[in-house]
Amino acid sequence: MHIESASNASWQLGQRERVAVFIDGNNLFHAARFHNIDIDYNKLLRVLLGDGRLLRAFFYTGVDAGAERQQGFLLWMRRNGFRVIQKELKTFYDGTRKANLDVEIAVDMLSLAGRYDTAVLVSGDEDFVYAINAVAYKGCRVEVAGFRSNTAPRLIDVADYFIDLGDISELIRKDVSQPDQYEIPTFVPGGIDVSRTVKLDAADDLDQ
Repeated sequence: MHIESASNASWQLGQRERVAVFIDGNNLFHAARFHNIDIDYNKLLRVLLGDGRLLRAFFYTGVDAGAERQQGFLLWMRRNGFRVIQKELKTFYDGTRKANLDVEIAVDMLSLAGRYDTAVLVSGDEDFVYAINAVAYKGCRVEVAGFRSNTAPRLIDVADYFIDLGDISELIRKDVSQPDQYEIPTFVPGGIDVSRTVKLDAADDLDQ
C-alpha cells in the first residue's frame, strides 16, 4: 500500500523509513470527542506516515456485535488499509462497557520490532510506557501521537518524539462539507449519547 505524505504539513518528522502505526481506537475516539474533532483516518495516517514507508497500520477497538453502524465503520477501515483488531465489549457492574486491548497492542509492537524502523503509537495511556521502552531497547524509534491534555506525561517522556494532534488538528479533521463515507464507532460508556446520522456506500456489505 502506498500513501503519499501530507504536502501541507508545517513540521518535519525526519527520516523514518519503515513505519508501523498502532492506533488505540477507544482512547483516540474519546480524546478526539473531548476536543470536538471528527477525525479523518486517511488524513491521520498520511500525516503520521510522513516521509516513511508504511509497513502496516493497526486499529484496535472494542466492538458491539449487534451494532451495524460500528461494523460499517470497521469495514471501511479494513478496505482503506487498516488491519483491525477487535474484542467484544464487556459490560461491568456500573453499566459501562469496555474492552481492553492494551496487551494486544503491546504484543504486536514487540513482535514486529525489527521489521519496522519507526513505531507510531496513537494513545495517551500510561500503561504503554514499559512497552515503549522495550521496543526502544530493540533499536527502534518510537513516537507517540495524541492530544497533549489527554496523554500521560510519562508516555510523552519515554517517546523519541511526541506528535500533538491538537497542534495539527486541521490536517486530520474530517471535511464537514463532504458526506460521511463511513460510520463512526459507538464504543462509548453507557449513558453517553453520540448517535448521529451517517452514510455508507450502497455497495458496502455490512455482513463482512
